[in-house]
Amino acid sequence: MSEKAGNPNSYPPRGLGRIDAARYLGLGLSLFDTLVKDGRLPPPKQVNKRVIWDRVALDAAFESLPDQAQDNRSTFQKLLDSRPVA
Repeated sequence: MSEKAGNPNSYPPRGLGRIDAARYLGLGLSLFDTLVKDGRLPPPKQVNKRVIWDRVALDAAFESLPDQAQDNRSTFQKLLDSRPVA
């Protein structure tokens, strides 16, 4: 058992570097950078010369991203809807 797992006072870091922040959200670095640049993810905080992302702000931004549209039609209905109108 690792020391962290056995320590009841351990907790995840609040600030994450760029690579860890992207990994935390399950994103590659280029997509992470794009989402930060266009404002869908928060900008980093500056701590001396380090730039770090607030994990809580990342969570909030991630929650506000749209869900993937779901198509709940049956396979038959999709086939009917795709036929040209006569």
